[in-house]
Amino acid sequence: MALNRKISQQIDIVGLGTWLSEPDEVRKAVKYALENGYRHLDCAYVYRNEDELWNTHHRKEYVKSAVKASLKALGVDYLDLYLVHWPVPFINSGTPEETPTVPTLDYLIPKKNGKLQVDTVDPLETWRAMEELVEEGYVKAIGNIILQWIYTYKRYLIRVNIYIGLSNYNIEKISNILKHCKIQPSMLQVELHPALLQTELVEFCHKHQIGVTAYSPLGNNVYGEDRVVDDPVIVSIAKKLGKSPAQVCISFAAQRGIVVIPKSVTPSRIKENFQDFILDQQDFDAIAALGSRNIRYNDPGLKDWNLEIF
Repeated sequence: MALNRKISQQIDIVGLGTWLSEPDEVRKAVKYALENGYRHLDCAYVYRNEDELWNTHHRKEYVKSAVKASLKALGVDYLDLYLVHWPVPFINSGTPEETPTVPTLDYLIPKKNGKLQVDTVDPLETWRAMEELVEEGYVKAIGNIILQWIYTYKRYLIRVNIYIGLSNYNIEKISNILKHCKIQPSMLQVELHPALLQTELVEFCHKHQIGVTAYSPLGNNVYGEDRVVDDPVIVSIAKKLGKSPAQVCISFAAQRGIVVIPKSVTPSRIKENFQDFILDQQDFDAIAALGSRNIRYNDPGLKDWNLEIF
């Protein structure tokens, strides 16, 4: 029996990630993915192929200009989901009207004398500007979100009516938004894979009816560390089931009721990643045991920006 792929009419539980995909590669990958049934694409302004709110746009006056730049780059009239990418603002030396559709690296990571230029912006200022995007139609407002219990699998799947959300926020930072928002976040996107289960954070989000999306679900990273997808436990289960290690990681996340966005530009893998299945309890538990490692691969605050995020 196949896992119900759609969490709702609005978002698929398996999407296509585009981080680190080269411009022409990503065009071909997205085209192939759409032809093979994908309807959920994850992009970002910092990838220079669009979709989330980057750190130079946290001040209220920049938020609308940022979404307009994304809309222009994507060639669409509105977005279903728009996220604040990181809970740390960078100084933007330009005006909102000068927001580039395709930014330079200097624009994305502003530095002075080699030091990252960090701004001071109340997160609620950014969030209130995000709410205005919904009210003005830049981001599609559909309704509230509902947690749906799927009895067959005894897993939470989330029926999400999407509009605005957060990325890389912890419980404390999300709680601050929830206390003061008019429109609560519908989705949180975080690094999540078998070696970083984020159990407490996931439970918090589900309790507050916030969907969770896993980025780097295969343990991919830019620091040359061992990937989770290559772990002997994952490889062994994949071999036993006649699946790829990536498919095992993807289905593990999906069975936890988590949206998953594996990145690929290879047609065969794009198609393969979309073919989820159900892990039996023994295999599921063996994979979950890797969570004791609690390995975070993607922390630019610690490794690049010299600031604490998590």
